[in-house]
Amino acid sequence: MDTADAVIALAAAAEPRCGDCLVVGVDGPSGSGKTTLADELVQRLGCPVVHMDDLFPGWDGLAAASGLLYEHVLVPLAAGAEAGYRRWDWERSAWGGSVRVPWTPLLVVEGCASTVLPAGGLVAVRVWVEADAEVRMARGIERDGEAFRPHWQRWAAQEAELFGADGTRARADLVVHT
Repeated sequence: MDTADAVIALAAAAEPRCGDCLVVGVDGPSGSGKTTLADELVQRLGCPVVHMDDLFPGWDGLAAASGLLYEHVLVPLAAGAEAGYRRWDWERSAWGGSVRVPWTPLLVVEGCASTVLPAGGLVAVRVWVEADAEVRMARGIERDGEAFRPHWQRWAAQEAELFGADGTRARADLVVHT
């Protein structure tokens, strides 16, 4: 059984915690392979995805993202309503346009802090994706460019603090090492 199959099996057996919407969260540190797994899940499950990269209010905004996900996406979906959020414009370093999230019975949320509390309390399936630090850094620099190395280092410090305080990995239903 591959990783996507394992996540799909967990989702099939899970009870929704977000009203009648079953949320699958794909969390873990940057560069670990979360987006790759989430893309496969979305393709195979035919459901929408929310990317946490849209919710972070800049390079120092990791800790705020779970609350934004909770308030603007998960709480409305739990009430059976349409949700929506403002997307962070990384080039302008400011909030950009809005993203509409129609109510759905199944949603994948992908990215750092997607299962951190308070949002994590409404996520039915929590997947933690990890890789060695050197591998993650190399992937990030390859994707974003060498100029982003200082941002990546700053972000990694935030991840260690947030994930450690939250116990995110320990609450995962599935841990995947890539």
